[in-house]
Amino acid sequence: MYLLHGKLIAKEGQAKALADILLEASQLVSTVAGCKLYVIGKDEDDLNAVYITEIWNNKEDHDNSLKVGGVRELIVKAMPLLDGPPKKGQELQILGGAGI
Repeated sequence: MYLLHGKLIAKEGQAKALADILLEASQLVSTVAGCKLYVIGKDEDDLNAVYITEIWNNKEDHDNSLKVGGVRELIVKAMPLLDGPPKKGQELQILGGAGI
């Protein structure tokens, strides 16, 4: 399996709008082959940060999710809300756990 964990920093006051776009993206990819988890979170101590955690059957399934209709449009919509270019997410090896 493939686990990707990332943190996006929104411009001041834009974190909710960014999270809303990502939640919309989660609906689009939820039915994509290989999607096991796509979760959006926030940190009460860092009000501009929005976190994304994804689990896929493999990296190829993740990469294919970027081709789903509407996903690229949401990426374009989210980019102006970011405080700088997004950093590459952490690719983590899954060792196991509940639900895996």
